[in-house]
Amino acid sequence: MIPRYSRPEMVAIWSPETKFRIWFEIEAHATSALADLGVVPREAADIVWEKGSKATFDVDRIDAIEREVKHDVIAFLTHLSEIVGPEARFVHQGMTSSDVLDTCLSVQLARASDILLADIDALLAALKRRAYEYKLTPTIGRSHGIHAEPVTFGLKLAQAYAEFARNRERLVAARREIATCAISGAVGTFANIDPSVEIYVAEKLGLAVEPTSTQVIPRDRHAAYFSTLAVIASSIERLATEIRHLQRSEVYEAEEFFSEGQKGSSAMPHKRNPVLTENLTGLARVVRGYAVPALENVALWHERDISHSSVERVIGPDATVTLDFALARLATVIDKLVVYPENMQANLDKLGGLVHSQRVLLALTQKGVSREDAYRLVQRNAMPVWRGEGDFLTLLKNDKEVRAALTEAEIEENFDLGYHLKHVDTIFERVFGAAKAGAAKSGTVNS
Repeated sequence: MIPRYSRPEMVAIWSPETKFRIWFEIEAHATSALADLGVVPREAADIVWEKGSKATFDVDRIDAIEREVKHDVIAFLTHLSEIVGPEARFVHQGMTSSDVLDTCLSVQLARASDILLADIDALLAALKRRAYEYKLTPTIGRSHGIHAEPVTFGLKLAQAYAEFARNRERLVAARREIATCAISGAVGTFANIDPSVEIYVAEKLGLAVEPTSTQVIPRDRHAAYFSTLAVIASSIERLATEIRHLQRSEVYEAEEFFSEGQKGSSAMPHKRNPVLTENLTGLARVVRGYAVPALENVALWHERDISHSSVERVIGPDATVTLDFALARLATVIDKLVVYPENMQANLDKLGGLVHSQRVLLALTQKGVSREDAYRLVQRNAMPVWRGEGDFLTLLKNDKEVRAALTEAEIEENFDLGYHLKHVDTIFERVFGAAKAGAAKSGTVNS
């Protein structure tokens, strides 16, 4: 985790203090469940809770013990025994290290998911607000980076909204899949601990019971989770790349907010660079990179090995912290994005009406001209416009073959910009109407 790209709430989830507190809660809940079964004395379980809940776990002390014993869970249990006293001998009865480590990771990833879901909600709110603001602001749609046909800037943002709404659904599913508890003992057989203990701990921690843990929670769950984070990161990059393009000097249809006193270049005082979205592009690459090691963690030896452990100590904090930062930054970019409708209109007009070529093509076919001939006639008049030799409408009006099929007024009718915007309301209803229905179904609200 790099402080430059970190936010405190997410970082706190992965702190040693938080981790050891979760470890204690897992152990203490399990001890309470064992007391209910009569396996350990109730008084011992109560003392564990009483002393452990008031304690501040000494990270340096645990680290010192681990340097000697070379085992993190044993180091923690040793430190816990220093706090609790003789009753600590009843802690960890019938459990194995993975019961603690895997269940803790599930708690951390679930908590991280809740922050990420809140981040997506904030981004969705910004996208929705700006989409309605520019719902009918015409701009050029591009395919292959080349002018195609008119769209609206609101539609661009609505498309991003729909994408992140899908990402929200994916993350909800990924959270549900990752939030499982395993308290099944060595090789997952419950030989030395009753399955009811697992049920009890899972309920207390807000987790589901892992059906079969084989000592570790199966890593296909984690692979799906980090793959979901990678998809979200890719959506961040897609929108960031769009903004970067729109900020180019040759385009200049929108740009990141440039604050008072901000500097764009150490050498060129005039520069206003898309540094935030370029930064988001890079961070997205980092998050995507963690999907592959998560996928490779699925194939463990037999019932358990720890080849996944070192990977997860890196990707768990780094992927969630980085994505949290990126989502929050993107929401700010959208919220403060400076939009230039006049430049959008200028770019629309830049190719002298060529954006209406398909309408003319279709109009000719409606008049009985074959599609092949219609395409030839339209393209014949379009190519000179690319070379700066006149405007499209005038050339069409002066083309005898075109005029044989279409009157001057009929040609002009096909240059109406509003024609391309007639279904914007339908698209918005599909995007935002569907979003409202989905939110109601899942019990969430995207404002």
